[in-house]
Amino acid sequence: MGSRIVGIEELRGEHPAVVAIDVMRAFTTAAWAFARGAVRIVLADSESEALEVRRGHPDWPTLKDGPPSPGFDLVNSPALMAGQDLAGRTLIQTTTSGTVGARKAVGTPLLLCASFVVAGATIRLLRSRGITDVTYVATGDDGCADEDRACAEYIRQCLAVGDTDVTPYLHRARASKAAAELTEGVRRGYRGIHRHDVDHCLEADRFGFAMAASMEGSLLVMRPVEVG
Repeated sequence: MGSRIVGIEELRGEHPAVVAIDVMRAFTTAAWAFARGAVRIVLADSESEALEVRRGHPDWPTLKDGPPSPGFDLVNSPALMAGQDLAGRTLIQTTTSGTVGARKAVGTPLLLCASFVVAGATIRLLRSRGITDVTYVATGDDGCADEDRACAEYIRQCLAVGDTDVTPYLHRARASKAAAELTEGVRRGYRGIHRHDVDHCLEADRFGFAMAASMEGSLLVMRPVEVG
């Protein structure tokens, strides 16, 4: 019994519980979508799969990484998502890292998606179920994304020893390559990035729900799980 942090390609075999982590930005954006009223998010493996799901459900907004493009209604920006009214909506999300990592873990008895904004609720959910054997998937940069690894290490440390100061882990995430790339993207005026995205990604425990994903028919669907 124990825990481990792996990249997407290292995730093999069976695992009692998987926490797929994408701090910048997929699972921060998803958390904001739930906070703005979305009831579920379909996690697609690719843009083509997202568009295929959309063809069957034309009223489900789609979102993806990068700039706006035909067929997609939203971008993978937590700061921009914070301004949306998504009451009662189902979204379709595809990203280059987060949704791919979650899809790789399909079949896991408990599959959670996490970032710093839902870290506390994720910890409480795992504690409430007495789960100590956890595989954390750092989805970014082939498992080397320091912001994802910092979030995983924070959750793991809290489960192991109790309440832990999140500040050093947030400092690591702010100094990460991903944070620098987002900051540079804002400076260059890239579309699909907001100047407050990094700050939104580093709001520890912003929301009181965890995010659990499971198969519903042929779709991998993520829903918020309120945790007291």
